[in-house]
Amino acid sequence: MKLIIQIPCYNEAETLAVTLAALPRKVPGFDVVEWLVIDDGSEDQTVRVALQHGVDHVVRHTRNCGLARAFMTGLQACTRLGADVIVNTDADNQYCAEDIPKLTTPILTGQADIVVGARPIESIKHFSPLKKMLQKLGSYVVRVASRTSIPDAPSGFRAFSREAAQHLVVFNEYTYTLETIIQAGQKNMAIRSVPIRVNEDLRPSRLVKSIPSYINKSIATIVRIFVVYRPFRFFGTIGLVLFAAGFLIGLRFLYYYFTGDGSGHVQSLILASVLLGMGFQTLLVAFVADLLAANRKLLEDVRYKVNVMSDQTAPLPQRPADHVAQEVRSLHR
Repeated sequence: MKLIIQIPCYNEAETLAVTLAALPRKVPGFDVVEWLVIDDGSEDQTVRVALQHGVDHVVRHTRNCGLARAFMTGLQACTRLGADVIVNTDADNQYCAEDIPKLTTPILTGQADIVVGARPIESIKHFSPLKKMLQKLGSYVVRVASRTSIPDAPSGFRAFSREAAQHLVVFNEYTYTLETIIQAGQKNMAIRSVPIRVNEDLRPSRLVKSIPSYINKSIATIVRIFVVYRPFRFFGTIGLVLFAAGFLIGLRFLYYYFTGDGSGHVQSLILASVLLGMGFQTLLVAFVADLLAANRKLLEDVRYKVNVMSDQTAPLPQRPADHVAQEVRSLHR
């Protein structure tokens, strides 16, 4: 059994050494434990630090593509390298590496396909009250959209079985955390949450550059989640609200019309007609969006089968005797 611990990195030369120093080389249940760094177009010495500290594999983007793309690049590289289980962690040493066995054990015992580490959000001092509230809101939205019970959906400390990694695909360019859980729920994967510990904050979050920016991106991510993964409910709800409003306003006009005062409420008739038309059109969009969602699921199934065949036929690279990666592959994005 092979475990690969992947770390997406963007200009992480200052903190990566601390993170790597804490990573294990032996984890119960695995014969081999390897480390993989995804260099997302770093402009500092991230790659050099990674190689100096014994990283087995480094995959590079020639330019910065964002956390979600780096995460997916890592999953694809890990499956091609023969990983049976993949653990994703951050380069800022946010998560306690000693808790990795907590993530991998449910997968090894067949209880889960994906395991998410739940942080003690309330006790994390460097999280502002607003950020804690947004974390809870995001987790709640994910639970509704995915029909899972993950308490800390934004957590990046998680483990994936090989099959789960081959199934996942991320459309959002901002972050992968929420979307992968929703996909797991839709694909009927077994997903669990385990409590994990966190370390002291080494640097400010790269995703939270400012509270207003974080709020805007979080709202956009949540809306997009519903549009992509619950399109019929999203557009159907809007269509029903518009149609119901138009219907009620139309009843109001009819009341005044039959009581002899209809001429003074023509505006209500116009508004009712507009709302009814908008509602009907939005309901039609809901059906079309649902058909597109079904087509997307079929394409994801095709992608999964292609990934499986590709991983089966791709030759595995030979590791050097000193177990330090000598080759850095560049991926053009």
